[in-house]
Amino acid sequence: MRLLVAEDEQDLNRLIRKTLEKEGYGVDSCFDGEEALYYLEHTDYDGAILDIMMPKKDGLSVLKALRQKGSDLPVLFLTARDSISDRVLGLDSGADDYLIKPFDFDELLARIRAMTRKRSPHTSSVLTVGDLTLDTGSRQAARGGKPIDLSAREYAILEYMCMNPGIVLSREKIENHIWNYDYSGGSNVVDVYISYLRKKIDGGQKKKLIHTIWGAGWTIKEDP
Repeated sequence: MRLLVAEDEQDLNRLIRKTLEKEGYGVDSCFDGEEALYYLEHTDYDGAILDIMMPKKDGLSVLKALRQKGSDLPVLFLTARDSISDRVLGLDSGADDYLIKPFDFDELLARIRAMTRKRSPHTSSVLTVGDLTLDTGSRQAARGGKPIDLSAREYAILEYMCMNPGIVLSREKIENHIWNYDYSGGSNVVDVYISYLRKKIDGGQKKKLIHTIWGAGWTIKEDP
């Protein structure tokens, strides 16, 4: 999943970004509300983490502008204010969740998983394609009950594919969804990771789940 982090405290911004990237998220970050709104209007994110008190435009104003455009993007507010009235204001403004500083990063990760799951058509935290299961809560994959060890990036790509079974995902779509604006890798990096996933998921299996659609991209599905 690709997330935006808008937080004007540079050290905290950096820590959040590194934590999320370690978990396999694609992350863009900025330090003020005007830049945050620009990013949100020009990029397809799966969720946003907004500090309420930011320069140029506060988080509430950013969210208001976003909702007025009809966006249902999941948004988590960060704030140092802990009064009930502040929390109510944030939630009534259209936020999906509210986290008070200082916070535990494990809790932040859990709240991100919960709020992005609301937007997904999948009601369960376990995604299934054939005999492949992907638990988005524990971030564990298994095929036929046998655990599969995945790197953070492999997991992110597999999760994206499993959330869109049967849909052809182009190289560009996967790059834009998994990596951030700072990415400067080779043009075949997606091909390399798909190759890794194919070996781990389909290696030694009679039924293949990952399919190449020549000239278009890849899809994950169970063939009859």
